[in-house]
Amino acid sequence: MKKTILNLFFGLLSATVATAAEKPNIVLVMTDDQGYGDLACHGNPYVKTPNIDQLSSESVNLQDFHVFPTCSPTRAALMTGHWANRTGVWHTINGRSLLRKNEVTLASMLNKAGYETGIFGKWHLGDSYPFRPEDKGFSYTFYHGAGGVGQTPDAWNNDYFTGHYRHNGKLTKVDGFCTDVFFDESHKFIKQCVEEKKPFFAYIASNAPHLPLLAPQEYLDQYKDQPDDLAAFYGMITNIDDNVGETRKFLKELGIYENTIFIYMTDNGSAHGSEAYNAGMQGKKDSPYDGGHRVPFMLHYPAKGMTSKREIKTLTHVVDLAPTLLELCGVEKDSSVEFDGVSITSLLEGKTDGWKNRYVITDSQRVVDPIKWRKSSVMIQDWRLVNGEELYNIVEDPAQQNNLAKKHPEKLELLRSYYDEWWNELEPTYAETAEFILGSDKAKVVTLNGHDWIQKNLPPWNQSHIRGLKKFVTKDFEGFWAVEVETPGKYNLACFRWDPQAKAPITSSLPAQPDRPGVGKPYCAYPGQALDIKEVVIEVDGKEIGRKPVTTKDVSVSLEAELAKGKQKISAYFILADGKQVGVPYCTFTK
Repeated sequence: MKKTILNLFFGLLSATVATAAEKPNIVLVMTDDQGYGDLACHGNPYVKTPNIDQLSSESVNLQDFHVFPTCSPTRAALMTGHWANRTGVWHTINGRSLLRKNEVTLASMLNKAGYETGIFGKWHLGDSYPFRPEDKGFSYTFYHGAGGVGQTPDAWNNDYFTGHYRHNGKLTKVDGFCTDVFFDESHKFIKQCVEEKKPFFAYIASNAPHLPLLAPQEYLDQYKDQPDDLAAFYGMITNIDDNVGETRKFLKELGIYENTIFIYMTDNGSAHGSEAYNAGMQGKKDSPYDGGHRVPFMLHYPAKGMTSKREIKTLTHVVDLAPTLLELCGVEKDSSVEFDGVSITSLLEGKTDGWKNRYVITDSQRVVDPIKWRKSSVMIQDWRLVNGEELYNIVEDPAQQNNLAKKHPEKLELLRSYYDEWWNELEPTYAETAEFILGSDKAKVVTLNGHDWIQKNLPPWNQSHIRGLKKFVTKDFEGFWAVEVETPGKYNLACFRWDPQAKAPITSSLPAQPDRPGVGKPYCAYPGQALDIKEVVIEVDGKEIGRKPVTTKDVSVSLEAELAKGKQKISAYFILADGKQVGVPYCTFTK
């Protein structure tokens, strides 16, 4: 009898493993700052993208697919299936790029269903607990800090050609051009999953071709006939293209090509190529016009017959990806989740009967608190309402040159009414600031930095700003970190001018790191300026709780503070010899 029960048990276990193995894999490639027109298959006469062109010819292509006009909001919508504004992510800095802790991600839902989930490259939804990718459902992580290599939360002195990346909770040094490194690491992950017979989600999010425009010389040389900035921009794209080709070849070698969903998309409109070629659209990154948010989308899935070029002109949005991928993978959404997007699986399969026109919205809120109508586009299949005032028929006028608001007041009012309803629903959530959590067993030490200061002005979001911090000196420092103390008690707050990795005195200067091929400098290739700092001050909710002198030998200055349980605003700033103030760029909190 026991033997029979054991046989039944192992039989059920084998069936479960077999079912898991049959689930489709996902490889999702998303590039940074590359627009719809920055591909040869979309008519660009300059850029060389043969591998992506080949993918397009073998894929379902969404021709009217929209994202948000900047980095973090698109990534938040991709991961959650929610409007970015609902998630608390409507900016790329100032504490407004942090994905709220209550958001359940696509990675989390796939992981719960037995998928290994890996991220490679750019996350840009928070770098400290509880916002890291490992806190949001990724079982394997290999990523840089913030929005790009060399930005303030990234490993100190990282540049595009060598650096330390966050690999499963530890900084790992890797030499090689960043895009190559991220794709190579994804291959290791994919191979491991295949060997362990586990379905996987590989999210390969390159920071290229984002500024600074740097690339291996061999790619720059391919564009000698172009202006220097375009040569670097296109060189970075061609390098991505080579990696896409190598990855698709690798999937074939592993024998998983047929059962892998392969997606190629970008996160917003072009940052640099729109002046050269923009596929007839108006606008670029950060614009409410189509050029700012209509992007490439290709999906190849042999097991479901998606292997030849088919163009879908139905309006779709990045909020649709999470519900669509869950349906394609046969995974139930979390019971607490109600998507803003819809599954477009039927469209991908060519079933358009009964598909209704729908409204979608995109906006660019690069401010601390959202402003109604700011850089907004309300879309329905043939129409665009821009900034609440300009109305365009996108079929007759794809360049959005002829404002038809006066000719079609009924259409104007219809789109304005939808936006009003959307705004009124989301507006109460804007006050829900995302807080870093202190005192959790999941993060014994929490490091916060200037990138996430909540303040009206621009914070020092990259390491060239930290090196030249004099431009951030003010009469009164107004920035703060929003935190939630989970465990009350005594904390050590260690304040640094330079990243702790630098191990350099607070008041000292630092040498510039080497330059790299391309246009512009790596953020670390600027000299670090000395500052005549005399004191450091800590405030909680606007009240001073500690002050300490700074000597020329101090690499950091530590203060102890009794922190109560709950949500608080913590400010840390240096006082200079002339009495002016500058925020502490790096601060570690240890219970």
